[in-house]
Amino acid sequence: MTPPPTTLAESSATTPAGPAEPEPTAPIHATTAVGAGKPTARVPGGAMVLAGILLVAINLRAAITSLGALLDEVRTGLHLSGALSGLATTLPTIAFAVLGGLTPWLIRRFTPARILVASMVALVVGQALRVVTDSSLIFLATSALALGGIAVANVLLPMLVKQYFPQRIGLVTGAYTMMLTVGSTVAAAASVPIAHAFGSWRAGLAAWAILAALAVFPWLPAALRRSRRVGAGRRTHTTSTAARVRPGRTRLGWAMAVYFGTQSLSAYAVMGWLAQLFRDADFSPENAGLLLAGVTALGVPIALVMPTLATRLPTLRPLVLSLSAASVVAYLGLAIAPHGGALVWITLLAIGQSAFPLVLATIGLRARTAEGTVALSAFTQSVGYVIAALGPLLVGLLYEATGGWRMPIGFLLVALATQTVAGLAIARPRFIEDEERIGGDADQADAAAESPATASSTVG
Repeated sequence: MTPPPTTLAESSATTPAGPAEPEPTAPIHATTAVGAGKPTARVPGGAMVLAGILLVAINLRAAITSLGALLDEVRTGLHLSGALSGLATTLPTIAFAVLGGLTPWLIRRFTPARILVASMVALVVGQALRVVTDSSLIFLATSALALGGIAVANVLLPMLVKQYFPQRIGLVTGAYTMMLTVGSTVAAAASVPIAHAFGSWRAGLAAWAILAALAVFPWLPAALRRSRRVGAGRRTHTTSTAARVRPGRTRLGWAMAVYFGTQSLSAYAVMGWLAQLFRDADFSPENAGLLLAGVTALGVPIALVMPTLATRLPTLRPLVLSLSAASVVAYLGLAIAPHGGALVWITLLAIGQSAFPLVLATIGLRARTAEGTVALSAFTQSVGYVIAALGPLLVGLLYEATGGWRMPIGFLLVALATQTVAGLAIARPRFIEDEERIGGDADQADAAAESPATASSTVG
């Protein structure tokens, strides 16, 4: 198996012990814009890297949608209040916001393979431990451990796609978001039947720890392999290059974060509460879980196609507006006739929520380099998930306060309007490194302009 490069800082200076690395004559800090020039040569071992990425991806939502499908049973079994239930469904966004931001720091110190192994081990352990406790606090703590593993992998995967498949960003992003959607769908659909088969909601949640364990093995040989480090000078230069990419100083970085955050706010509110909405609309628990799974199942082919469309269109504006329109109709339908039009609403929800694969592909399309990609990915997801954390929590509080779904859905419509504005802001093609460089040049120009006045005032 081909290991990923040792670190971002060392990838261009490391001699791999396995079959191959990306072309050494084109270090990642010199990567050109997506789609520019001729296609690069095939990277030996890329198929194994792709397999590892897909196995990680299939685990990135199963721990969340399985809990959404069994939330009523978990709430009863652990005596969770409405507020704690809302916190349980908000935990993914909190973990992703806090721990996702640490990923660039981890990448500068550990190989991607070691980071992914640690992430998947945390996911396995967290999912295994949360089903053996009767304490609501321990359940939340172990869930947070599992979600921390997901948070780091969330940020790392776009960087690996950019680094190993720079000419196939749309296709590979579509493949791994499709696998993510498959894992989410299967977990939502199968968790209730598994729980009923074994007589406990604990079995319905524990099953997904086994799936997470499988994702460890493709990365384990590379994680255990020692890397030879050479070229300290190049390492220092590359590290400083990565350090200059600061998306928080750019309008593009903030627009990406807002778009990601608002679409995630809606997505996690849906994953956490849609099954409960359908139960309240007189669907059985099994059918409510299947309808939730239907949203993700219908999203599988869309997840594969959406990133490719994003790479081929000159602007993302048509996609942004189409997805928002589908979500508006779905939300209004769920508020007015949740039972009679359920199949139509989940179909439109699936279309609207393909904003997720769209923004994942856009992360790679709005950066020239692997360093820029991981910086933009970390900033977009960390800030975005802070925004997204409001979704499940506020939906839960509004549901508990009103006893119905119209107020929660009204809140989601407001979030959707914000998402649309941010989406239009990121629609135009440009690169985070260019915007950050322009900002840095402007700062230097301001400093130069101020220096004579400062000097004269000091002399005077």
